[in-house]
Amino acid sequence: MSGRSLSVVDRVLVEAQRALSTVAGSPRAERENPGFADEMPSLSDEERTHAAGLMRINHVGEVCAQALYCGQALVARDAATRAHLLHAAQEETDHLAWCASRLRELDARPSLFNPLWYAGSFGIGLLAGLRGDGYNLGFVVETERQVEAHLEEHLVSLPAADARSRSILSQMKIDEARHGADALHAGARELPPPLPSVMSLASRVMKAVAYRI
Repeated sequence: MSGRSLSVVDRVLVEAQRALSTVAGSPRAERENPGFADEMPSLSDEERTHAAGLMRINHVGEVCAQALYCGQALVARDAATRAHLLHAAQEETDHLAWCASRLRELDARPSLFNPLWYAGSFGIGLLAGLRGDGYNLGFVVETERQVEAHLEEHLVSLPAADARSRSILSQMKIDEARHGADALHAGARELPPPLPSVMSLASRVMKAVAYRI
């Protein structure tokens, strides 16, 4: 933005544009979709439905990640922390685009509740950021730890023939681990209980709903 400081109105407009692009737009990945290296699999109707449900969950996860990181970056006190969060958000945009592409290939749609997921996650990101940069980064570490765990579950649960989805999730898992490690090295503080458990419960609810709707 030409190096100038953004006004409150500017920031609101920027975040509104990001939200609209994430929820209703067609995100563009900076990196090539790792699934394109694999042949289009032949799946039964049951396998296709299951793969679509898993990829819808992961698409929702990337919508939430965009919202979380943008909300946290908005109130981050340190420029380095803000840059870290926005860089992670850009890689999550790659993930969002990859998952959206795979959903289209599976003749499936994203979750109907994406606007709600985004709004809730953005609010959580704001609250996390207001606790200070140490907890801000700690939230990233815990989020990525839980995302890694569910990606591992999905890699096991995917239909055996669906190498295309598996390649996408495998690269996502590598990226999420790096985001968490980077945040830890940048000075993340461990989140106090029961916050990690509350985050895990919210994640389970989201996954149960997003698998179907």
